[in-house]
Amino acid sequence: MPHEIMSLWVLLPVTLPLCTISGAWIVYTMAVYNQHVCPINNWVYNSSCEEPLVMQSGQSLCCTLDNIPLISKCGVLPPESCWFSLLCSIGSFMVMLNGLLRYAQVMEQQKQDSVLNMMGLCSGWLCAAGLIMVGNFQVDFAKVLHYVGAILAFPTSLLFVCVQTILTYRLAKTHTHCRTAHLRLTLTLLALITLLLCGVFFPQDSFTLQHSAAVCEWIFVIAVLLFYGTFFVEFRLVSSHTLVVLIQRGQQRGLSQNECKQERA
Repeated sequence: MPHEIMSLWVLLPVTLPLCTISGAWIVYTMAVYNQHVCPINNWVYNSSCEEPLVMQSGQSLCCTLDNIPLISKCGVLPPESCWFSLLCSIGSFMVMLNGLLRYAQVMEQQKQDSVLNMMGLCSGWLCAAGLIMVGNFQVDFAKVLHYVGAILAFPTSLLFVCVQTILTYRLAKTHTHCRTAHLRLTLTLLALITLLLCGVFFPQDSFTLQHSAAVCEWIFVIAVLLFYGTFFVEFRLVSSHTLVVLIQRGQQRGLSQNECKQERA
């Protein structure tokens, strides 16, 4: 019975990409409907629009660099900004849970903690912290804090998927695990390429390059979220023993810290 209850953890990696990707597209749809950003398929921009996009009407809309459909740009103005903040907050919490459970499961399989596994946990939690900042400090009103969150979230997301791909290959014992490792490697390479392109295109003044940066950003985020979804392969086997291992590790760390304090005293 405990094993059956714990097997419900498999819903966690499935729910994260399902809810977050659909939620992000809902926010995007609201932003496009309210004419706060241009559609992702619009590549025509004009540097001398007579009036802001939100005040325009008709079929032919005039977009500027302020209307690039970056993910965070879609969540700047209400009402979509409220949903964007909620989405980032919930997504951040689920990223932390996924990272912690994956850390416990790897530690259970390796019979000990490792630097690589700890790196995966830390990168996942740093990504969650950055995601909170991105969602709650809109780029048009708190640019510095928003960019700090983005700089924190994006590279750590890439580091997380890289570490987890390496761990998957190291722990692979069946053909299913090998196929999962290959899938994760594909998603990791896709995330790496799109993040690098986004970093190159985003600082440019060109309308086309900045719009390309937005497309790359969307692909990067979707690739990372789909990567989290692949954890359903391992999380099917999560049991009460997995959580016991995590608790015991926490107790060992607490004892070690107390011993160090006593020695210093």
